[in-house]
Amino acid sequence: MQHNLVLYNTLTRKKENFEPIHPNLVGMYVCGPTVYSDVHLGNCRTFVSFDLIYRYLLHLGYKVRYVRNITDAGHLEGDNDEGDDKFAKKAKLEQLEPMEIVQKYTIGFHDVLRLFNTLPPSIEPTATGHISEQIEMVKQIIDNGYAYEVNGTVYFDVEKYVKEYNYTILTNRNLEDMLNNTRELGGQDEKHGRLDFALWIKAKPEHIMRWPSPWGVGFPGWHIECSAMSRKYLGDQFDIHGGGMDLAATHHTNEIAQSQACNHSTPAKYWMHTNMLTVNGARMSKSAGNGFLPGELFTGNHALLNRGYSPMAVRFFMLQAHYRSTLDFSNEALDAADKGYKRLMTAIALLDKISPAAKSTFGDLKAIQERSYAAMDDDFNSPVLIAELFEVVRIINSIYDGKLTINKKDLDALKAYIQAFVFDILGLKDDQLGDADNMDDLMQIIIDLRNDAKQNKDFVMSDRIREQLTAIGIQLKDSKDGTLWNKI
Repeated sequence: MQHNLVLYNTLTRKKENFEPIHPNLVGMYVCGPTVYSDVHLGNCRTFVSFDLIYRYLLHLGYKVRYVRNITDAGHLEGDNDEGDDKFAKKAKLEQLEPMEIVQKYTIGFHDVLRLFNTLPPSIEPTATGHISEQIEMVKQIIDNGYAYEVNGTVYFDVEKYVKEYNYTILTNRNLEDMLNNTRELGGQDEKHGRLDFALWIKAKPEHIMRWPSPWGVGFPGWHIECSAMSRKYLGDQFDIHGGGMDLAATHHTNEIAQSQACNHSTPAKYWMHTNMLTVNGARMSKSAGNGFLPGELFTGNHALLNRGYSPMAVRFFMLQAHYRSTLDFSNEALDAADKGYKRLMTAIALLDKISPAAKSTFGDLKAIQERSYAAMDDDFNSPVLIAELFEVVRIINSIYDGKLTINKKDLDALKAYIQAFVFDILGLKDDQLGDADNMDDLMQIIIDLRNDAKQNKDFVMSDRIREQLTAIGIQLKDSKDGTLWNKI
């Protein structure tokens, strides 16, 4: 069937027909995590959303080069790349090399996304692996007249840029308001303008991560890494650039400016942003004490959670909201999603138990399929797709109960529909103790959390984890070789 894929473009603030720059080849860049701490749930929501987008583009037959970066060069505090290096702070605190910190949290990031059943990107470049590309881009921006060097630090000249380009094209913010709201930060006396931001930063003697450059020993600013890596792997202009909406105002705004100043073109044709997470209606944040880590959500080890939820139930919960909508976490919403997910998987399991009849009386599968594609073609509207899936659940249950019939051809078509929309596109799988590989990964996370509790002498939590696992049919056995688990 013909597809007219429409997506919302943050750059133009409207829905547009998707027309890739190169036919049947899509370049997509998504800003990845800064790996100095555990991946937070907001990151997970973004990556699950773009996994859905990636999967659907692949399903439609596009060849997709999906690039997702790893920030490992010292994501600095503050919008203007001023402040302490969080990698250095963490490394000194834990008495580790910065790259040990990077390796630890990169592995943790991959482990969590594997539990959420996300497909790996085509390329996952690191900032530290592309220092030369970042230096070359800074040099080009200087040569083009949009940057200047002061005492070994290179700044982007926003005042010069705004004379020729719209600096706030992505957010439509008022430039005067931005100037008035800019905080006084270190380095302001060096800058030509208050909105200028660092492309390359001179390293202080105590700075751990540092590289030689034409301007002296230093390290790249935060924004330049994505511009340099997207350019290297996707070209001066590519199709989709994505990330959380919190990146639009500063990081993505500065990416556009850098690329325009260097290449004389905006980097991406379509800009897509996922919305924020809330908890019981309040914005999720670590400082508010209402931020969950994925492991806490899986085990229920958080004061605001009544119990734990499986990774697939959480993925299903995330997909029940449109990626541009606010996603509100509550025990009631998670419980409802968990029940819905189990209901879906239970119905799918019945398909192999249905014996085909001579004729079908269940209705029009083609119409359901067309509506399902229409939902996904409309800016990847997974909630509407899921509503169609529950109509299919009703049909499957009625066929199994003998109220409706289905012939072999239609049964095969129904199975193909489920494979396409539930497993291939939504990326769900049955993790109700049925996937051994997935369970091994999940149980290792739970065992590690229990071991941490025991080490911290939190025996109440240690016992609680064991008891809750026993209640759902999983037994833990402590031995000299570690903790083993089995179903009971």
